[in-house]
Amino acid sequence: MRIGIAGAGGIVPDFLNAAGCVPEIAIAAICGTERSKDKLHQLASRYQIEKIYTNYQYMLNDTEIEVIYVAVPNHLHYEFAKLALQNKKHVILEKPFASCYEEAVELTTIARENELYLFEAISNQYFPNYEKVKELLPELGDIKIVEMNFSQYSRRYDAFKAGDILPVFNPKMSGGALMDINVYNIHFILGLFGEPIKIQYFANIEKGVDTSGILMFTYPSFQGAAIGAKDCKAPLCINIQGDKGYIHSNSPANTFSSFIHGSNSGEETEYNLNNNKERLYDELKAFTDMYLQKDYTKNCKQLNHSLQVMAILDEARRQAGIEVQTANITKL
Repeated sequence: MRIGIAGAGGIVPDFLNAAGCVPEIAIAAICGTERSKDKLHQLASRYQIEKIYTNYQYMLNDTEIEVIYVAVPNHLHYEFAKLALQNKKHVILEKPFASCYEEAVELTTIARENELYLFEAISNQYFPNYEKVKELLPELGDIKIVEMNFSQYSRRYDAFKAGDILPVFNPKMSGGALMDINVYNIHFILGLFGEPIKIQYFANIEKGVDTSGILMFTYPSFQGAAIGAKDCKAPLCINIQGDKGYIHSNSPANTFSSFIHGSNSGEETEYNLNNNKERLYDELKAFTDMYLQKDYTKNCKQLNHSLQVMAILDEARRQAGIEVQTANITKL
């Protein structure tokens, strides 16, 4: 499977390190802007990437490339993924899936109409630890409380306060704590419990963007809270509490490296089932298996999950008064 990479940001080396652990993957090309040419050459040299492009369409015209990994800034996800799909390329798309639900629906429609694989690269859905939690959920009894805190003080927050608005804090570029960091918590919760009956987002807003916030989930029989912050930090935690037991982890939702399963009688078992490979390995291996085994049904199931997450991101931002950016949607 030959992959072309769109983008040269901080996530790309993580992707390349993980791809190096999957024998079926070959990185055929990388594409960036003219001003990033030095970085492109450095990455190509370090990871033995065959071709460098500074024109995205030229890379899409490369008939040897089967899959495009889209790792451009959030607000460009839709544009780059759509163009790849229109050029009959399969797409691995970094989180968040798009800038709004309508964009996500269009991308999904194009992919399904052309039987193309479209895959959101969200790490926690594919960890062995996460699969084990799914297996253990019945042992917790009736779920009562779900609490997740992913708070990580951003090195860009000081610049933001000083008036230098970088993409991660720019609402017009689909930035903010919800889209950048709390999105992992949302995926984690929905992947276990499905769509809630109600959400409420209580955000700290500065200059039109959420620098931190608490997203409340209401399910028929329990409540959940997803905390995401880029303007402060605290000990990270994941807690799932039932009337017979609990799951506890001090890992963030994007790595979920270990957890404890405890019972109300006091017994505890620690699990650390994730492999020792790169953080993005499991998601890449999942996509590779899905693609090579032609398991399109599984891909469609994961797309439905991504659409549910995107709908929650839209509603939460609207509740907080954050402008939801949209592209010029093409009517199909």
